[in-house]
Amino acid sequence: MGRIGISCLLPASWHFSISPVGCPRILNTNLRQILVISVLAAAVSLLYFSVVIIRNKYGRLSRDKKFQRYLARVTDIEATDTNNPNVNYGIVVDCGSSGSRIFVYCWPRHNGNPHDLLDIRQMRDKNRKPVVMKIKPGISEFATSPEKVSDYISPLLNFAAEHVPRAKHKETPLYILCTAGMRILPESQQKAILEDLLTDIPVHFDFLFSDSHAEVISGKQEGVYAWIGINFVLGRFEHIEDDDEAVVEVNIPGSESSKAILRKRTAGILDMGGVSTQIAYEVPKTVSFASSQQEEVAKNLLAEFNLGCDVHQTEHVYRVYVATFLGFGGNAARQRYEDRIFASTVQKNRLLGKQTGLTPDTPYLDPCLPLDIKDEIQQNGQTLYLRGTGAFDLCRETIQPFMNKTNETQTSLNGVYQPPIHFQNSEFYGFSEFYYCTEDVLRMGGDYSAAAFTRAAKDYCATKWSILRERFDRGLYASHADLHRLKYQCFKSAWMFEVFHRGFSFPVNYKNLKTALQVYDKEVQWTLGAILYRTRFLPLRDIQQETFRASHAHWRGFSFVYNHYLFSGCFLVVLLAILLYLLRLRRIHRRAPRSGSATTVWLEDGLPSQRIASTL
Repeated sequence: MGRIGISCLLPASWHFSISPVGCPRILNTNLRQILVISVLAAAVSLLYFSVVIIRNKYGRLSRDKKFQRYLARVTDIEATDTNNPNVNYGIVVDCGSSGSRIFVYCWPRHNGNPHDLLDIRQMRDKNRKPVVMKIKPGISEFATSPEKVSDYISPLLNFAAEHVPRAKHKETPLYILCTAGMRILPESQQKAILEDLLTDIPVHFDFLFSDSHAEVISGKQEGVYAWIGINFVLGRFEHIEDDDEAVVEVNIPGSESSKAILRKRTAGILDMGGVSTQIAYEVPKTVSFASSQQEEVAKNLLAEFNLGCDVHQTEHVYRVYVATFLGFGGNAARQRYEDRIFASTVQKNRLLGKQTGLTPDTPYLDPCLPLDIKDEIQQNGQTLYLRGTGAFDLCRETIQPFMNKTNETQTSLNGVYQPPIHFQNSEFYGFSEFYYCTEDVLRMGGDYSAAAFTRAAKDYCATKWSILRERFDRGLYASHADLHRLKYQCFKSAWMFEVFHRGFSFPVNYKNLKTALQVYDKEVQWTLGAILYRTRFLPLRDIQQETFRASHAHWRGFSFVYNHYLFSGCFLVVLLAILLYLLRLRRIHRRAPRSGSATTVWLEDGLPSQRIASTL
C-alpha cells in the first residue's frame, strides 16, 4: 500500500508520511498542490489586509483631522488655557462711530506647514465667555480733544491686559483700527488722534504696538476683512481634501499667463444694514473692462492680497471685489422712499388741486405697507397720512427706480462697476437685513428660494394689520421682532428682493444664497479677518526656527507606512523562496518511486545489498 510524503514548509529531513486509506483519490494526488495554493492565498490575503488597514488608518486620521478642525470651530466654547506656553495672543480694537470694542484672539503654535494659516480663535475667559468689551461713545467724539483719547481707550487695554498672560504681553500684537466715524473727520484730526495713541500706549502697556498698528481703515479694507473672516470660519482657505468639495479654477493675479489652479470655492457676502449695503466676493478669472473709465473705477473696487506667510507663494493670492452703497440699507431706503412720496404728493396736490394725504380720511395709499395699516410722514411741519394696501408686486415696481441702474454693461446699484459672477458655481451668505427679512417674520431663514420668498411676502403684505397684530401678541414671530419690524416688513422684503435680483443681477432661480445671523453658531466680526491678514507672516518665524524638527517629525509620521510596505515586500520574497524550495522537493519526491522500483529488480537478480547501497 502506497504512502504520501508531507513536507510542506518543513526541511526535507522533517518530512513524514500518512496512509491514504479512506482518503478520496483526488486528495491523494493533489494534496501538496492544494496546500501550496492555500499558503499563497493566505499570503496574498495578509498583504491585501495590511494595505487596507494602513490605508484606512491614515485615511481615517485624515478625516479625523478634518473633523477635529470642523469640531473646533463649531464647539469652540472651552476656556482658553492661559497656562499653555505654546498659545499666542493678538488684540484688535474696533473703533466705530457709536463706540469702541476690543477683541482678544488666541492661536496655538503653527503646525509648520507654510501653506496653512494660523488657527486663530476668539479667546474665552474662565466662564467660557468671549473676551470682548465695549465702551461708548465713539472715538471720533474726541476730534477736538485728541489728548484725551489714550485715557478713553485705557479701560479696554486694561481689560485685555488682565486676560492675556503677563509673560505674553511683549509678543502680543495690538491693532487699533478705526472705521466709519473717523473716516468723516478731517485728516488733521485723524492724525492727532492716532499720534496720541502711538505716543501714550507704549508708556503704559507692553503690547507689541508699532506705528502701522493704529490706522483709519477704508470701507474697502473693512469689507475685505469681513470676507476673510467668513471664509476662514467656513474653512475655505484650507486645501482640497475631498472629491465632493466645491472647487473653482483660479487665475492667480499677477501671473495670468501661467496655468490656472484649482482650489476651494470661497463664499461671497451680502450685508444690508440700516444705512448701507455691501457686497464682497472673489473674482477668480481675469476681468475685462468695457471702457478705460470703467477700468479706473474697478481699481478702487478690486483688492488683491496674499494670505500666505510667504510672498513668493501664490496659492493664497486672492482677488476680491468689494463695494459699499450708502443709502441702500433698509432704513435709509425707507427714508428715501418716504421723501419721494412726500415731495411728489405735495406737488401733485398743488398742481391738480387735490387733498391726497392731507387728512386721515383721504390718505395716500402706500402699496409697501401691510393692508389697512395707518402711518404718517412728517416734514417741515406738515403731515402726510398713509394707509397700506399691501400690494407686494406694485411695491416692487415703485421702488425699482431707486436702484438707479444704468444701461452700461457690468454695473449694479448706482451704475457702479460689478465684475461678472459665475452663478452656476458660486455661493453667497446674506447677513443683517437679508436674514431679518427672511426669518424674523416670514420664518424662512437659511437656504433662499425666490419663489417661496415672494409667495410668503405677498401673503404677509396682503394680510390685514389687525391680524398681524394678533399674531404678534400670540408670539408667533421671532422673539426680537418688534412692531417696527412688522410695520416695515413688506417694504423691506420688496427692497431686499429688488437689491438682490435687480441691483446685483442675481437670477430668480439662484439657489446658493444662505441668509444667516451667525456662521457655525458664531457671530463673525471683521476683526477676525483683520487679525488673520495682519498676522499672516508670523508662521514664517516658527517655520524657520523649527525647520529641522518639522522635517524630522514629517519622516516619523510616514515611517510607519513605509515600514509596513517594506515588511510586506520582504514577506512576499520569503514566500516565493519557500515556494521554489517546495517545487524542488516535489521534483525530488517524484523521482523517489522510480528509484524504489529499480531497487526491487536488483534484489530479485540476487545482487548483494552492499552493491545496491553503492549503486544508490
